[in-house]
Amino acid sequence: MYRARTRDIEVAVEPYYLEEQSNPEEGRYVWGYHIVIENHSPVTVRLVHRYWHITDQNGVVDEVDGPGVVGEQPRLKPGDSYEYSSGCPLDTPSGMMFGHYDMQTDEGETFKVTIPAFSLDSPGLLRVLN
Repeated sequence: MYRARTRDIEVAVEPYYLEEQSNPEEGRYVWGYHIVIENHSPVTVRLVHRYWHITDQNGVVDEVDGPGVVGEQPRLKPGDSYEYSSGCPLDTPSGMMFGHYDMQTDEGETFKVTIPAFSLDSPGLLRVLN
């Protein structure tokens, strides 16, 4: 599991390979990821926007930018958590993702919360470190 904490908002990500949706012979690799957002701060926040930076193993970048997550803009009171799952297809057997959420307090202040970088690796993929 990958974790990041910004202004006492913690984001944890667990990626997983979706073999049943992938087709390596046709260059289609699909991952799911489960995210848990926990509000450890003393203020209520709403997740109003998300940004993803997705890079495949060839260095091709895709950016996803839009309101909320999975059609929602969850509001988290102090101590609340919110979970969701989504997915990411790639044309290569590995890649990485990172990004941020724009959170807004009840007073109207907006700030960015880091989504930690995480790797997307197909099962059995041999990684070579230089």
